[in-house]
Amino acid sequence: MSISPFDHPFLSGLIGDDEAARWFSAENDVIAMLSFESALAEAQASEKIIENSAAEAIKLACSTFSPDVAALRAAVALDGVVVPELIRQLHETVPHEHRAALHFGATSQDVIDTSLMIRLKPVLRHIDAGMSDILVELDRLDNAFGDSGLTGYTRMQAAIEITVHDRIEAWRGPLLRNCQKLNVLKQDFPVVQFGGAAGTLDKLRDKGPAVRKRMADILGLKDVPQWQNQRDIVAQFTDFLSQISGSLGKIGQDIALLAQAGNEISLSGGGKSSAMPHKHNPVLAELLVALARFNATQVSAMHHALIHEQERSGAAWTLEWMILPGMVTATVASVRTAASLLGSVMKIGLDITTKT
Repeated sequence: MSISPFDHPFLSGLIGDDEAARWFSAENDVIAMLSFESALAEAQASEKIIENSAAEAIKLACSTFSPDVAALRAAVALDGVVVPELIRQLHETVPHEHRAALHFGATSQDVIDTSLMIRLKPVLRHIDAGMSDILVELDRLDNAFGDSGLTGYTRMQAAIEITVHDRIEAWRGPLLRNCQKLNVLKQDFPVVQFGGAAGTLDKLRDKGPAVRKRMADILGLKDVPQWQNQRDIVAQFTDFLSQISGSLGKIGQDIALLAQAGNEISLSGGGKSSAMPHKHNPVLAELLVALARFNATQVSAMHHALIHEQERSGAAWTLEWMILPGMVTATVASVRTAASLLGSVMKIGLDITTKT
């Protein structure tokens, strides 16, 4: 049993996503946090803030370190964040003469936010590939059934006759715009976070920006000034996630209604009913609607997380941890589900006139 349906023993078969579960696993979080510490040491050595020997010792420690997870859990209950205990444990694996160089000039938020951004890199690639698959399926349906007729509905009432192509164009347009937004997003996101205790990089003085730039290059992230209390960067990302799932939810809702009519669409597969064996429920279409509505409700909470008092907010930060993994999982599940649903369409339209 679990609290979240995304990793529930059997509900996750419908709602969850195995790749998303790996991205947000504790193991990958620790790996990404250690990547931050390794990159920090390398960048500081390049700017002659710490010795090269210290950087090499820290990088070696990060590559071989395995934390005591039970101790991390206990410490988070007291500290509110995992980094102090993680650094304490890591500190013990670094040679004594180099320990002062570990985590120098950084703060817990730098480590946690950058870990998140490292783990969001594959999310963008996954969405990009999935959206391409969806557009291919739409092209297939358009080529096969685009000239066929459908009843057009406005305000849930029969309006005029349209074609399948007309309906598909209404599905495709937002997805093409979402792809354009994704291409723009990838130019500036994900980003490194490095600001030190209060966002001023006070311990590094004038070398702070150079260290940050070098870290970003090492980690494959974009270099931007610290944003620890400026969460629009994260909120804009989740806005984008909700736009994708919402656009796909529109497709799911339309297909569910087409299936309700009974003669306008034919789907392979479909869900069984325990009481009515003749039914083939449009489960995937319904799932797209549910995931879209889930993300839409979570966006408002992410906008609450924009309110970081002064230089850092523990409350707003914790709220992000509770919401963002679910939104990412809902979005990648939506992309996968939409491709599967469209691939299951065997016929759409009333009077079939296959294009040649």
